[in-house]
Amino acid sequence: MKKAIIGKKVGMTQIFDESGKVIPVTVIEAGPCTVVQKKTAETDGYDSVQLGFEDVGEKKVTKPMRGHFAKSGVSAKKYLKEFRFEDCSAFNVGDVILADTFAEGDKVDVVGISKGKGYAGVVKRWNAHSQQHTHGVGPVHRSVGSMGANTDPSRVLPGKKMAGHLGAEQVTVQNLVVVKVDAENNMIAIKGAIPGPKGGLVCVKSTVKFNRVKNTQAQHVSSNPQKASARR
Repeated sequence: MKKAIIGKKVGMTQIFDESGKVIPVTVIEAGPCTVVQKKTAETDGYDSVQLGFEDVGEKKVTKPMRGHFAKSGVSAKKYLKEFRFEDCSAFNVGDVILADTFAEGDKVDVVGISKGKGYAGVVKRWNAHSQQHTHGVGPVHRSVGSMGANTDPSRVLPGKKMAGHLGAEQVTVQNLVVVKVDAENNMIAIKGAIPGPKGGLVCVKSTVKFNRVKNTQAQHVSSNPQKASARR
């Protein structure tokens, strides 16, 4: 990835563009994030950068983590995330990444923890069909129904979609557009909805899907220059 930042979901609102069209956006408090650790292939086997977000009192972190922050010379952070950037050598310990690392029009992927729904049945959890409400079905209209087992294999196979805990899991929404960046207030407005409740931790990073499509098109044009010239 080229760029990334840690933030918190503030909530949803709407923005009007130049033509007066309304754009639903999610506002994210992005950064400031401090580079706490830098890993290299020589010492750790791979290149990556560890970012810290949101200051916290030293008494609220464990003793090993206090030493980790003291070694880096940065204040204690509540959240730590590791990112593998394309050019990790461009970062140094102590560098601060702000919201203006992204610009309007950038395509991003947002990772967050979805809202926890508690225990849910198959209709709500897996969008299963409910049973008939007539002909003596009884009080089992939203039950799971047949398990699909018979004499063989005489058991319920692993992975069967059944009732259980819904939500509270990591979700990634890809290829969203950055609509507005407020560097002074460390705010980023992204078109559409992102996972998680208000105040939930999110990671915003440059999208992978858009880069793959762009690179594939560039390779196709370079391999077929005659078709590209004909289209022009």
